[in-house]
Amino acid sequence: MALMPVTEALAKVLAGVEPLPAESVPLTDAHGRVLAADLKALRTQPPADVSAMDGYAVRGADVANTPARLTVIGEVAAGRPFSGEVGPGQAARIFTGGVVPRGADTVVIQELTERTGDVVIVTSATARGRNVRAEGLDFMRGETLLTRGERLTSRSLALAAAMNHPQVPVHRRPKVALLATGDELVTPGTAAGPGQIVSSNGFALASLIRHEGAEATDLGIVGDELDTTVAAVERARTWGADVLVTAGGASVGEHDLVQQALSRVGLQLAFWKVALRPGKPLLHGRIADMRVLGVPGNPVSAFVCAFLFLVPLIRRLSGRSDLEPRPESAILGADLPENDERRDYLRATLDVRDGQVVATPFRLQDSSMMAPLAKADCLLIRDPFAAAAPAGSPCTVLKLGL
Repeated sequence: MALMPVTEALAKVLAGVEPLPAESVPLTDAHGRVLAADLKALRTQPPADVSAMDGYAVRGADVANTPARLTVIGEVAAGRPFSGEVGPGQAARIFTGGVVPRGADTVVIQELTERTGDVVIVTSATARGRNVRAEGLDFMRGETLLTRGERLTSRSLALAAAMNHPQVPVHRRPKVALLATGDELVTPGTAAGPGQIVSSNGFALASLIRHEGAEATDLGIVGDELDTTVAAVERARTWGADVLVTAGGASVGEHDLVQQALSRVGLQLAFWKVALRPGKPLLHGRIADMRVLGVPGNPVSAFVCAFLFLVPLIRRLSGRSDLEPRPESAILGADLPENDERRDYLRATLDVRDGQVVATPFRLQDSSMMAPLAKADCLLIRDPFAAAAPAGSPCTVLKLGL
C-alpha cells in the first residue's frame, strides 16, 4: 500500500464526522465545552440606568454652574432603589450600582461635594449623563451574544450567567478509549524483566485527550494475543467509545495483531501507512459508529500522530471549528539536510534572537526518545522533498504547549 500524504490522511479521518448530539449542562460543568446553539440574552444589562460611582444623583441642569446648593431627599444603594423623584434643586445620595432615580440624569462623585446634614454643595460642574451606565449599555434582552461553535471560556461563562442562563446547550464530550498492545510492556512501578519496557503512551494520550475536553478511559495493556486483543476492542464498544486509539501492534511483524483483531470485529479500513515521520504505520478506519486510530508504539510517534490526527477528530466531534493546530512562522536555528518523500515533524526548541523566533531541532530525532519530546516547544515541519536549508532560513512550526 502506497504512503498517503498527511493532508489526505487527515481529510479521511475527518470525512463524514459530525459534532456529537447536544446536551444541557449547568454552567459549573460547561468550561471548555462547545455551544450547540446560539445563546440569546434573557435580560437587559444593566436593566436600568445605574450609577458608576459613589456620589449624588442630580439633574444636570442644576450642576452646570457651581457651586450649587442642593437638598438631599433620599438614598439609593445597589438593590435598593429610591421610589421618589429628584426635582429641581434636589439630590439623592447614591452608591455604585444604584438605580438612578426618576428626574436625575447625572451622578456627581462624592469627591466634588461637601455635605452638611441634608444639604450638599457641589463644588465642580458635572455634565449631564456623567457617571451613569445607561440601560442596556452591556447588552439588550434578545441579543445573541454567544454563538454556536464557540468553546466556552471562563469569560464567556461569566457572560452566560449575566445573560441569566443557569444551563447551556453544548455538544456531548467525545468518549475516547485507549488500548496499549505488546508483550514487552509493563506498567510504571513494575520491575521490568528482560526485554521489557515501561508503558508510557497511555499517560501522554489520556492527558492530551482530556486537555481537548474529551473523556478518556484506559483499557490497559494487552499482550500479543489475538483473542485478548479482540476482547479489549469489544470492551471499548461496550463502553460506548466514539474513538478507539490503539498504541502499538499496527505494523507488519508477526506479533503485530491489531489489524487482525480490528478486522475480526468489522473494521472498515480507511488507510494504513502515511508519508509521515515519525508515525508512518498509522491506521485509521471505523467499526460501525466507532472511529479507530491505530498509532505506532514508539512514544514520540504515538504523540505526534495523536497531535496531528486525534486532536482534530476530537475537536470536530466536540463541535469546534478550529480543528488543526495553527502553524506559525520561525527561522531555523540549525542547518537541515534535504528531505525524502515523508513529511517530517522534528522536535525543536524555540527562543527569540534579535526579535526573531528561532526554532532549533534536536540533533537526534529517534522516535523512541522521550526526553527530547518532553523538552520540545514545537514540531518543526519539513515538507516532502524539501531542499537542504541553512540556519536562518524561514520555517513553519506547530507549538506544543500541552
